[in-house]
Amino acid sequence: MFTRVTASLAAAMTLAGTICLVSCTDAPAPGAAGESRSRAARLEGEIKIDGSSTVYPITEAVAEEFRKVAPRVNVTVGVSGTGGGFKRFTKNDTDISDASRPIKDSEFRIARENKVEFIEIPVAYDGLTIVVNHDNTWATSLTVDDLRKIFLDGTMAYSWKDVNASYPDVPIKIYAPGTDSGTFDYFKEVVAGKAGTIRSDMSVSEDDNVLVRGVMGDQGAIGFFGCSYYFEYQDKLRAVAIVNPATTAAVIPTTDTIEDGTYAPFSRPLLIYVNAVAAKRPEVKAFVEFYLRKAPELVTEVKYVQLPKAAYDLARANLKGGVTGTYFMDDTMEKRSGALGALFTPEAKPTR
Repeated sequence: MFTRVTASLAAAMTLAGTICLVSCTDAPAPGAAGESRSRAARLEGEIKIDGSSTVYPITEAVAEEFRKVAPRVNVTVGVSGTGGGFKRFTKNDTDISDASRPIKDSEFRIARENKVEFIEIPVAYDGLTIVVNHDNTWATSLTVDDLRKIFLDGTMAYSWKDVNASYPDVPIKIYAPGTDSGTFDYFKEVVAGKAGTIRSDMSVSEDDNVLVRGVMGDQGAIGFFGCSYYFEYQDKLRAVAIVNPATTAAVIPTTDTIEDGTYAPFSRPLLIYVNAVAAKRPEVKAFVEFYLRKAPELVTEVKYVQLPKAAYDLARANLKGGVTGTYFMDDTMEKRSGALGALFTPEAKPTR
């Protein structure tokens, strides 16, 4: 289903270097690498992961590498969407949940009711990318208000001419992730807010490859998904520049504009959520430590944007210290707004 991951995994599997399963930042001492490999080879158990299709390529690449050094650990990675993953995770059905958005207040409450504590770990940056067919030569940039005209129920534009009088009278066909997707949730939050409703007459799929093919096949098509799928298929699709509401500059998603936040309001962190009890199991602890060690290189391999070293260091420290809760909500369960670098800091206290 996820054919684009194959090449990334093949590249990831050829990465050189000693694999270390401890939370280290320096080169291992003589003999330490062999000891780590031996320790990993003795690990046994099962690690159940589910969630975001956007985060899937990263997690599957990490899992593939981990299976090579810990072959007796069965790591399964599902793709039910961020919302679907949280439904299982908050009921204690999985060990790790992939998420392309932070946990919602409703999901957090269910986790509390079920006594599921979690460690929140950002792993990469993504830029939710708005794409059109290559034969669409008119919509070179769009504002958030333009997107509201296209996507909101009640303002539905059926033709590109309805969006802008200078555009041609070409029917609009929309391709979007499924409603269980964190990508859909993030887009809805930005475009519709709390009061708005996204139109229902869209072609939806949890498989981003289906969305890519849909937009490729229709001149009037528009869709959205994570930046890695755009980077993979940019010879077949065209990204639309989005007007930054703060600067009014039209910005295309690139690794630089996503990392520095100028691709706004669609830059976002990708995360994994680790069950705090499961994190005490040797195989889960080793896998997450391995994930954090390998993430910077594998994130790039699968065409996302790596986080600053400080973010990975803090995630590693939180895992070691068993620091639970979310950095993206306050104690009243209201969303905290701001860039990851301002929210995910050693000074901040996660809400538990």
